[in-house]
Parts: sequence; C-alpha cells; structure tokens
Amino acid sequence: MNPRLSSLQAYPFERLRDLLAGIHPPALSLIDFSIGEPRHPAPALVVESIIEHLHGLAEYPKVLGSDTLREAIVAWASRRFALSAGFLDPEKHVLPANGSREALFSAAQALVDVSSGKDLILLPNPFYQIYEGAAILAGAQPYYLNCEASGQPDYRAVTPEIWQRCALLYVNSPHNPTGAALQGEDWDFLIATARQYDFILAADECYSEIYFAGPPAGVLSAAARSGSLANVLAFHSLSKRSSVPGARSGFIAGDADLLAAFRLYRTYLGNAMPPFIQAASAAAWDDEKHVAAMRKDYSEKFAAAAEILGDIRPIERPDGGFYLWLQVGDDEAFTRDLYAAQHVRCLPGSYLARTAHGVHPGADRVRIALVGPLDICREGLNRIREFLKTS
Repeated sequence: MNPRLSSLQAYPFERLRDLLAGIHPPALSLIDFSIGEPRHPAPALVVESIIEHLHGLAEYPKVLGSDTLREAIVAWASRRFALSAGFLDPEKHVLPANGSREALFSAAQALVDVSSGKDLILLPNPFYQIYEGAAILAGAQPYYLNCEASGQPDYRAVTPEIWQRCALLYVNSPHNPTGAALQGEDWDFLIATARQYDFILAADECYSEIYFAGPPAGVLSAAARSGSLANVLAFHSLSKRSSVPGARSGFIAGDADLLAAFRLYRTYLGNAMPPFIQAASAAAWDDEKHVAAMRKDYSEKFAAAAEILGDIRPIERPDGGFYLWLQVGDDEAFTRDLYAAQHVRCLPGSYLARTAHGVHPGADRVRIALVGPLDICREGLNRIREFLKTS
C-alpha cells in the first residue's frame, strides 16, 4: 500500500456525516445546501448530442480527444479570454479531461518532481481538498496560504524562500468557498513569479462562468499579455458552467511542454473521455445561451438570500460561484443545531481549511451551496432565518 495514503484526511462530506450521525431532525423535507452539485436541468442540446452519438460506444476514445472537441474548446477560450487567433493551438495547447477534478489531481502526480529540491505545493486556505491530496500523493508538502479579508491569499506576501521551494501553485478563481476572483494584475504577478522561480501555475477556473457583475479575469488572458503560455495550466469544466456534473467533462490548456508530458501520463492512466461525451461537450462549449440562463438563475438565488437573511446577517454576492460563505460563530455547532431544528444541511467552514500560520480560516463560517431550484433555496433560506431568529 502507498504509505502516503495514511496522510490523507477524511473528505469534508465524511466528516459532515459523522457530525450529524445520531441526530433526528424534524419531519420536514431535507434541504441539502452542503454539496456544490448543480441541480439545474442539463441543457437539452447536451442530452440530445449524447443520444445522437451513442454509437461511439463501439470506439476506444483517444486521450487527445477529437479534433472537433479541441477546436470547440479553443474557439470558446479564445472568445472568452480575448485571445488572438493562433495563440492556442488545438494540437499542442489543449487536452480534454474527465472534469477538472481528475486533471487537477493527476497533474501533480505527472509533473511534480520533489527530488529537484522543490518540495512544496502551495494552495489557498480554505481550499478544494483535491489540491491537498494531490500534493501529498505526489510526495510534496502542502503549504497553505491563508485567504485574507478579500477572499483570496495575499500572494505578494509569499517570501522568496517559499517561492524557491514551490513546485506547483494551485490558484482557485473564483474561489471555493469565498467566491472572490483575482484581477488581471494578480494573474500578471503570478505568471511572472512562476517563471522567475520556475514552478507550475495551476489555475482552477471551474467557477469562471458563474458571475454577476462581469466575467472574472482569467489566467489565459494574462498569458496572452505576456506573449507566452510558459509555466501556465488553466483548468476548466462543464460541470458548473453547463450544469452537467455527471458528464465529467473539462479541459486543461496551457504550456505545450507540460501538456505533452501530461498527455503521456494520461495515455498510461487510460482515462480518455468517451466519444459521445466529447461530442456533447463540443456542443456545450459552442453555446452560451444556456450559460446566460444559468447565471440568471443563480443571480435570483443570491437576491433571495439577501432578501431573506440580509437584515440579520451580512450577505454579499460573490464575484463568482454559487456559495454563501456565511458567518455563524461556531461552525460545527451551527451546522449540527440547524440540522436538528430545521432539517437543513450545510457544510462547516473548518472542514474546508487547515490551521496554518496560527490561523484556521473558516472556523466561524458555513458554506451554503445555492444549487437547487429557486423555490427550494427560498424555503431553505427561510428555515435558516427562522433558526437564526430563535437560536
């Protein structure tokens, strides 16, 4: 057995199950705000494309994916991030992935060499737990960068000694769970720093299309300003953008040399995307109407949160994503008592973070995923309001 497995911590939802074990909630329907799983109907064009291309079951999928899919990805990314024609080459700069999760994890396994003396993988704190697990199983040491009041770490405060030891930096923008997005100058700084100290900048932008005031800046735009994709990998997914988490579809774009090595690794891993999912993914990347409709739905849910809870708790609409990062005091006690009183499930903020530099970000907050239909979200928010008024 890989001895590093014993260093992995329980996943947040396992900890939540243990926290709520033995509690008998009232006879109300469960409202589950704990998991970030979009529950909007899958776009018809995606479903129809899957059905149309089911004959692809008779084919072995290619790791590189179809020309059609890679060209659709390049066309979308070029539109979204204002890239000049030819900046992304579909033959060298794009690789389909079975969702951003598996790509974010396996990139560290394929591309990090701790024997080089670069033994740290940096990640925001709070964080998506895949980053931590990827670091540990790659033989690196996770180094946590606490999020500031802005909702993002202060990357400019990282010391040269830490950058020198950095093999890979995970950046999440918009961030899960705070919803804060980096600005263009932040990306410019991170790209310059990655090249100065020769580490991989792994930009997890799976929430980039759920925004309200305008599209967040992206790492590919900054790379284009610099004139190069060196040291940069961008990770995107259809799970959130198109509400199709079951399709497990995303992509990695960036540095051609890194992607060539990653492609070799994935050839042996055998996790190529099924042809019918490739076809449906190309259709999804080609269409923006369903994404605009989805953003409207999320905007209505944040408006409902402000209406229902705004007079008793500060409610701020994030730059992106679909999480309320609600300040509650003792996060575990709040989660447990809310479940017992109202049969509403949320996630303690401390389950998404670690104690680092004397601070445990998130211990006074809970994450509320506004992923269900508007009427269900309103009911759950009203139950939270009733709990807050009476507790």
